[in-house]
Amino acid sequence: MQIPIYQIDAFASGPFKGNPAAVCPLENWLSDDVLQAIAMENNLSETAFFVAEGDGYYLRWFTPAVEVDLCGHATLATGHVILNQLSPDLDRVAFETKSGTLVVRKLGDGLAMDFPSLPPGQSEHPAPALLSALGAVPSEFRAIREVHGASYAMAVFETEAQVAALSPQFASLGANIIATAPGDNIDFVSRFFAPMSGINEDPVTGSAHCTLAPYWAERLGKTELVARQISARGGDVGCRVDGDRVVLTGSCVAFMSGHINIPA
Repeated sequence: MQIPIYQIDAFASGPFKGNPAAVCPLENWLSDDVLQAIAMENNLSETAFFVAEGDGYYLRWFTPAVEVDLCGHATLATGHVILNQLSPDLDRVAFETKSGTLVVRKLGDGLAMDFPSLPPGQSEHPAPALLSALGAVPSEFRAIREVHGASYAMAVFETEAQVAALSPQFASLGANIIATAPGDNIDFVSRFFAPMSGINEDPVTGSAHCTLAPYWAERLGKTELVARQISARGGDVGCRVDGDRVVLTGSCVAFMSGHINIPA
């Protein structure tokens, strides 16, 4: 059996930037074990699989270790594949997912995604062991939620330089951490450490901006924000908070296409 595969750099200003995702169109669902094995073999932060359903598609995402409930960059990448390569006559596509209906539409030279807003919880004191593993003390710390068995939290710092300098001990971190601060030349910056999901540092994380955008919108008193994830690859994310939804915008660059060979 041959399965098409596309590798797309999402939230990318050019090749080798942003976050690479694999996108695999399927005629029918394969077993979860096979989907997970493909994602592990791809060894990218996310592999997206989609199957036609009604007027749209059902979409799922896998890291090399687990299936996740929400992924931004792989959704952007999947939207790019459909709207620019498979069905270029369309200007929007709807995906049914574990996080509800997600819509991707063309916006100028890029794409816009309609995602749920996931504001962080109340401020709390982080465990000393977590601070030791993170290697720095944030000015604010907020637990977020449990996702596929992993704890998520947001650590807020005072400067972009503090976030850039973080070098966590991933084996001891014990949670997935969004680190963020005001940007020097943009509204805010972030990094995302996800060792509990099999990814030490994700290059650009759309789903994290579902939490970052409402936090910074309230703090800065504005609903339109420009963000940058300052990983080694780096990526820009436009954010607009609209009630209980967040619109995330970005561009994609197609890197590679081919086929996966799966034993019958």
